This record gives sequence, C-alpha cells and structure tokens, in this order.
Amino acid sequence: MLPAPFEYHAPKTMEEALGLLDELGEDAKVLAGGQSLIPLLKLRFASPAHLVDINKIEDLDFLEERDGTLRIGPLFRHKSAERSSLLASRYHVMADAAPQIADPIIRNRGTIAGSVVHADPSGDWGTVLLALDAELVLRSKSGSRTVKARDFFSGPFSTSIQATEILSEIRIPAARPQTGGAYLKLERKVGDFATVAVAVHLQMDDGKVGSAGIGLTAVGPQNIKAERAEAALRGARLDDATIKQAAALAAEAAEPRADHRGSIEYKRNVVRVFTERGLKRAYERARGGG
Repeated sequence: MLPAPFEYHAPKTMEEALGLLDELGEDAKVLAGGQSLIPLLKLRFASPAHLVDINKIEDLDFLEERDGTLRIGPLFRHKSAERSSLLASRYHVMADAAPQIADPIIRNRGTIAGSVVHADPSGDWGTVLLALDAELVLRSKSGSRTVKARDFFSGPFSTSIQATEILSEIRIPAARPQTGGAYLKLERKVGDFATVAVAVHLQMDDGKVGSAGIGLTAVGPQNIKAERAEAALRGARLDDATIKQAAALAAEAAEPRADHRGSIEYKRNVVRVFTERGLKRAYERARGGG
C-alpha cells in the first residue's frame, strides 16, 4: 500500500522546523529515522498532510557528557549507540539494549528519540530511559520544557509531547563510580519485538544500593517503571533475599496480556527471572566485573 499524499518539508534549522510545526499543528509529523513512521504511512495508520524531515538540520546527531549529564540528540541513531565506547564503558543498560534493537537495517537509520516518541509498549528505549531516570527536553517555537521519562508515556503509542514540539534532547544523569546496568530481552527470533524485556540500572554506595532503576518492556499498555521494586532496593545490601524480593515486586508491576507468545503467568515469571539476572549482572558490573 502507498502512503496518502503529503507535502514534504526539509528545514535546515531547528527554528525553521519549529515554525513549520507551529503553523501546521496536528497536520504535520516529524521525520527523524523514519523506521517507525514510514511503515505507519505505508499502511495508512498515519496520514499527515505534511512531513517535516529534520535530517538536514546540523548538530542534532550527538552523544556527550556535559555538566553532569549524558545528552543525546534527536538524530543519534541506534547503530551509533551500538558502537559507542562511552556507553559500553559507563552506561551498560544502553550498551546492552542497542544491539538488540530490531535488525541491522533498522539500527542503521532509526533514532533513539524517534523510538521514544513512537512509544510502542514493546519498544526497548522507553524502558531503558525509565530505568535511567531520564528527562526529555521538548522544544517548540514558544520555548522548551523538560519532562521526566516516567511522566512522558501515557499509553500505547501515546505520550505527553504536543504536535508543535520536537524531542530536542534526552538527558540522563551521568554515570558515577560503582554504576552498573543490564538489559535482558526475550524474543522469538532476532529482530522481533520483545515478548518480555527488563532494564536494570544500579548505583552502589558503600556496599549498599544508592539508587536503582527497573523498567519493563512489552508487559503492559506502555513501558513500565517498577517503582516498588526500586524502592525495596534503595539503601539495601544486594543479597539473594533482597534480589528475590525486588524481582517479585517487579513481576507484580507487570500488566501482561495472554497471547500467542505466552500466558500472563509465563510473562510475569520471565519478568521475575530477568530482574534477578539483571540485578546480579548490574551489581557485578558496578563492582568492576565488566
């Protein structure tokens, strides 16, 4: 099927792009990597009258640590994340997730920001950002605002971004010493959407958990932050009992539906097992075990 007719725009500055969105409103869609939007256009699940392609705008493809924050630009692609030595050494949950995003063709063009805005409950990056306690900078012609990842997702394919806004930057607290993370994903075949996935991020402090983040993929109407599990970990020593308690709470936070991939009980059990494994792997990495 071919997309419905639309008018194509290729602004060369962010100000020009934001001006177009301000003028066109709900009639426009932003094109970054296009790996989520283009299939929707072809199937006519989305039929915008205008397409605003931001790929000609300079300086939007960046990953940098600055002022105590890891900053990610709207054109930073999955493949760049997969190849990043910075992520591999300091942001393990992102480094784990990147090579598990779809397939190499998708990773070559798709962007982290585009995936997050698409807000597929089976998408990986939303879950990772929840575990990392990320903030999203949403910019419009009238200014910018910052939204916590936990407040950004509102349902399947639904977020708090407005039609006149662009996700201009993702901000993650810079990794400190004794930080570790992991992303575990169950898929039927390479490149498939997750049946279940779990993101874990730990910051250790004098032998105890200083902070913890746990995100769940594909087990609810949106990416889920397992807040009770995180709370159970904070200030605790990471022994077997603590890990099992947190994993049980993460499984309780899951809201899976039974389908051809598995029963509710099966998916909750995968959440529990992956949380246990993820916490142990994150702890090992926080201690310098790689």
